[in-house]
Amino acid sequence: QVQLVESGGGLVQAGGSLRLSCAASIRTFSNYAMGWFRQAPGKEREFVAAISWGGRSTYYADSVKGRFTISRDNAKNTVSLQMNSLKPEDTAVYYCAAPGTILRVTTKRDEYDYWGQGTQVTVSS
Repeated sequence: QVQLVESGGGLVQAGGSLRLSCAASIRTFSNYAMGWFRQAPGKEREFVAAISWGGRSTYYADSVKGRFTISRDNAKNTVSLQMNSLKPEDTAVYYCAAPGTILRVTTKRDEYDYWGQGTQVTVSS
C-alpha cells in the first residue's frame, strides 16, 4: 500500500520561501517518478513539478519555472519542493503524487494514482 504524507506548508509573505516535503511509504520508491500538484479554491488541480525516478530529469509548469525546485532522496524515500519568490497566486493546497506506472515520468494529472492529503500554502501580498 502506498502512502504519501506532505509537510511544510504554511503562511508566508510574497517574496518569501517555503520548502515542502513528502514522505513516501513505497517499497520500491526509487522506481517511481514523483510529482507535485496544487489546487487553488474554485480551480482544477494543476501540475507544478515532476522528477524522474533517479532524479536526473525534472519538469516544471511555466508558472513556477525558475522559482521552484523539485528534488528527491531515494535513500530516505522523500521528495521535496523548494519554493522561492512566492507570489499570492501560488496560494493553494499542494499535493505530492506518484504515478501508477513505475519507471515513467509524466506531467499529466490523470496518470498519477497515488496522492497525499495535501498541505496548505498561503502567500500574503
